[in-house]
Amino acid sequence: MLYKVKLKNAEDSVLLDDKTYEYLTTDPYLVKVGFINNLRRHSSGCAVFQKTWKKADGGYKTETIYLHKLIAERFLTTDKSSEKNLVGAKNGNKLDCRLENLIYRSRSVASRKRKTSSKVGYTGVYKENNRYRAVISINRKSVHIGMFSTAEEAALAYNKMSRKLYGEEGKLNVLKARKSDLEEEHAVVIPKKRGRKKKEDTGR
Repeated sequence: MLYKVKLKNAEDSVLLDDKTYEYLTTDPYLVKVGFINNLRRHSSGCAVFQKTWKKADGGYKTETIYLHKLIAERFLTTDKSSEKNLVGAKNGNKLDCRLENLIYRSRSVASRKRKTSSKVGYTGVYKENNRYRAVISINRKSVHIGMFSTAEEAALAYNKMSRKLYGEEGKLNVLKARKSDLEEEHAVVIPKKRGRKKKEDTGR
């Protein structure tokens, strides 16, 4: 079963599988702090829980928990090593926190997967006149993949070559205008929990 949990500060949703959703909704501490209902989209694109608590001495303490890191540290401990200690998403979607999509990577691989600087919005895709060129870096050299009618076609061509060259460690573009069949079907949508509206004072 796929679960889609709405974020508090965005229209996006986090994707979870049965195992991760059960953990997040039954762990005593996470339930106590309202973790599942207070997830927000971080500027880096991942989901984060952040809350400020008042301490006994009158000061304040801010607690920050990144969802993908929390899940990986709970369920993927055997995959972590001194070299591979950064959590990433296989399909490039940082909000897809299903176990099958999370992976520990080395710093060098994580650097390769950083946000693209392309004006088109896809890694390895550049607009030339009315067409789109797809290129990929091999041994620090830019290699031409092909010319395409749309940015999405070029992005898919880049993804195909990235998988071929780098396997699971290759960076993949997440297409903006398309949703996977997995997201379209068999998904349980968990809406944002809204607070109660205050009753208006009518003066009576």
